[in-house]
Amino acid sequence: MKKALAEFVGTLTLVLFGCGAAVLAGGEVGQLGIAFAFGLAIVAMAYGIGPVSGCHVNPAVSFGAFIAGRMPLNEMLVYWAAQIAGAIAGAGLLLLIASGTDGYSLASDGLGQNGWGAGYLGEYTLVAALVFEFVMTCLFVLVILGVTGAGNSAFAGLAIGLTLVVIHIVGIQVTGVSVNPARSIGPALFAGGTAIAQLWLFIAAPLAGAALAGVLFRAKLLSQD
Repeated sequence: MKKALAEFVGTLTLVLFGCGAAVLAGGEVGQLGIAFAFGLAIVAMAYGIGPVSGCHVNPAVSFGAFIAGRMPLNEMLVYWAAQIAGAIAGAGLLLLIASGTDGYSLASDGLGQNGWGAGYLGEYTLVAALVFEFVMTCLFVLVILGVTGAGNSAFAGLAIGLTLVVIHIVGIQVTGVSVNPARSIGPALFAGGTAIAQLWLFIAAPLAGAALAGVLFRAKLLSQD
């Protein structure tokens, strides 16, 4: 239960801080500020709840750890449930806060949901979105599995958070950056419409990318031993 609660709180924080930066302060902090909000949220949670649950706060990370042989199936499923619930709670809190001003409209301003195509940020294609989410999640999980392995560094949380910052700097205009199914599910459930219709990509591509990273570590192709 401690691990589940930690994952719930951590994922809630990621969505509230990251998507919150986009929704509440996007015009002031810009794309770079949003990128750092997501990354620094991970850094904070890595040191805050990392000792309890490992701070996955991402079903793709848990899936990669499972494929790599680092966690059992039943524990992964508990993590998934806590992460998705936390993301939904974080998105709900963000909506409650954002609705505190007459200048906000969920229909027009959104809730930091992911997407692609006409009318969404850089209007990238489905193929571009799919490739981006697959490749970036794979690289992200590779970093996580690498820095949290045997003899891991006290700076692991910082490395993971900065990797997420760079991924957002590169890809916000492509998909808004998911690399995390829970982060996508939370805002999409409230935004509805296109966000729900496109949600499949932000579940399938990150899980596939994480699986590849897990396979590489399970086969010891990227591990020291």
